[in-house]
Amino acid sequence: MTSLRRLGSSDLQVFPLALGGNVFGWTADEAQSFAVLDAYAAAGGNFIDTADAYSAWVPGNEGGESEIVIGKWLAARSDRSDIVVATKVGAHPAYKGLSATTIKAAAEQSLRRLGTDHIDLYYTHFDDETVPVEEIITALDQLVKDGKVRAIAASNISPERLQASLDFSEREGLARYVALQPHYNLVSRDTYENELQDTAARAGLAAVPYSALASGFLTGKYRPGTSVESARAEKAGRHLESERGRKVLAALDKVAQERGAEIATVALAWLAARPTVAAPIASARTVDQLPALVAVAGLRLTEQELAELTEASA
Repeated sequence: MTSLRRLGSSDLQVFPLALGGNVFGWTADEAQSFAVLDAYAAAGGNFIDTADAYSAWVPGNEGGESEIVIGKWLAARSDRSDIVVATKVGAHPAYKGLSATTIKAAAEQSLRRLGTDHIDLYYTHFDDETVPVEEIITALDQLVKDGKVRAIAASNISPERLQASLDFSEREGLARYVALQPHYNLVSRDTYENELQDTAARAGLAAVPYSALASGFLTGKYRPGTSVESARAEKAGRHLESERGRKVLAALDKVAQERGAEIATVALAWLAARPTVAAPIASARTVDQLPALVAVAGLRLTEQELAELTEASA
């Protein structure tokens, strides 16, 4: 039985790999999505990450497609209480920003699409600096008081605004952020290893990094002279052009070979071992892609292996 990790100061206990829902209703149709979700749950997974905006960027989609797929899957199961569902507010085309009115209305729509009476973890997707943190936290606190949200979190926020939010919650005795979703991986460390990480550590927040595999680059499938069929291929392939990207790939190859593990598993294991990190997020479009992701729960890298990867990614 895999040990679950506690999310910050909340009572939420999560699997050490959050399953990204950005592909559901986009590159994975409903049947594929159900198969991936079933396989993830069968492997002991219980932490699903989505957003009300997924996947509004696809022609013909309006946002909420991922939540709808997850909602249908939850309805087909009898154990909703076993699943920790995280979704986000602030980027849906019809509910942009973080005014109190928007947060309340968007939460109702997410609950409807998910077919549930509560959201386990509710993130502000992108900070809205036109709205005072006092208004944002008060609106989120009301959702918690109403039993519609169990815990709140933030993503894409500055250290200053994060600290101001935490201070207000503390001062007024309101719901407090328990987690942070930063952009963080082996080839993107400066996006988190700065004042943001320091703030999270001081406050006891759990980090749940997105882009944990750098759009697929850290799976090892992108190599010089190879062509990958993926909606994210161009973005991932750029890392091959940097010295850091090539050094990281070489270090991953070495550790993966020595441990008999997949490259993606090693990359996620490094991230899972970093200070404050509770569970990296990674998505799987097909069931075949899932084993390398969930295997992070059983791979503990040695101090030397962690040091080699940290040095290569410096």
